Amino acid sequence: MSDVTVKAVVDKREQKRFLNLPWVLHRSDPHWTPPLRRNQEELVGFRSHAFYEQGESQAFLAIKDGEVCGRISAIIYPEHNRQYQEKRGFFGFFESIDDTDVSRALFQAAENWLAEQGMMTIRGPANPSLHYEWGLLVDGFYEPAWFLMTYNPSYYQRLVEDYGFYKTQDMYAFWGEKEMLGTVDKKLEWVTREARKRFNVKLRHFNLANFQQEVHTFLNIYNQASGAMWGYVPMSGMEAEHMAKTLKHLLVPELTCIAEVDGKPIGAIFGMLDYNPRIKQIDGRLFPFGFVRLLYKRQKIGRMRFIATDVLPEFQRWGIPMVMLNWLQPHVLNYGIEQAEFSWVLESNDLSRKTLQKGGAKLTKTYRLYDYDIPKR
Repeated sequence: MSDVTVKAVVDKREQKRFLNLPWVLHRSDPHWTPPLRRNQEELVGFRSHAFYEQGESQAFLAIKDGEVCGRISAIIYPEHNRQYQEKRGFFGFFESIDDTDVSRALFQAAENWLAEQGMMTIRGPANPSLHYEWGLLVDGFYEPAWFLMTYNPSYYQRLVEDYGFYKTQDMYAFWGEKEMLGTVDKKLEWVTREARKRFNVKLRHFNLANFQQEVHTFLNIYNQASGAMWGYVPMSGMEAEHMAKTLKHLLVPELTCIAEVDGKPIGAIFGMLDYNPRIKQIDGRLFPFGFVRLLYKRQKIGRMRFIATDVLPEFQRWGIPMVMLNWLQPHVLNYGIEQAEFSWVLESNDLSRKTLQKGGAKLTKTYRLYDYDIPKR
């Protein structure tokens, strides 16, 4: 008989215990980076966030011997279900000690709550959707995650699969360094020259002086470019503005690119410095002085993550991503970038995956999304 109990999070005290659990479980793990505390509160739904204008969730805590030993959030994303005509729930923000009694109790609580809301299947991890942290790390535990990517102990895969979750899609992270630039496939150099000449592509950085307009420009490209991607749901304008407000002061224009043809934006690259080592130094606290430490002499960070490389569908097979990357390369190097991660890339996205591999990027991490079918009741 298990001595694990699971309870729904209903008050401020329980919210605090939910949020603090990762520090209890992972503080001694050298590869773990704490989340930004306030941002985590918003994403879980304990503070106002644009996702929850439509989405909803219920957080749960697992208690064993009087101590919190696990957590999970059951999530409903109405836009996903409208787009795919499904009754699918999601699970996210999963943390647990290495104990299947604990993980099974947590998954059971999430399953029960989602079933009560009429859901028939579950997908995850989603924190809280594909536009944020997404997937379970299943390969590449030898170094910390990069900015806005997930990290978890290796035993989480066993706990998730023990409950009956099965793989639905993998996502990859690719790594590159400046010394590898000379190894780029010569065919890709030819593609870059021909594409730029054919379309007379004009290239520029994001303009922070016109930030709101740039957000909408990027959102338009992002939503159109990703429409055919597996599992994709368009990001709402409210979510984009919320995310932009969060990231505005972290954005470095030199790491971004907008491609235009005949004055129309047709492609965008969105890169961010890898702030994770500094977030670890400030223990996830931006206030009162953490934000200053985060941004101080940030050119010394030397690492960046390419979060998005998007091109409108009618231009996707004409080498525009390589045109943008080729133009961006000297700006990135002049800023002092030594290493970059391209993440994430779906395993089903053959074009992006093969382009990166031809360009010399190395696959370093694999993240997995799982599905689960709720038994009929």
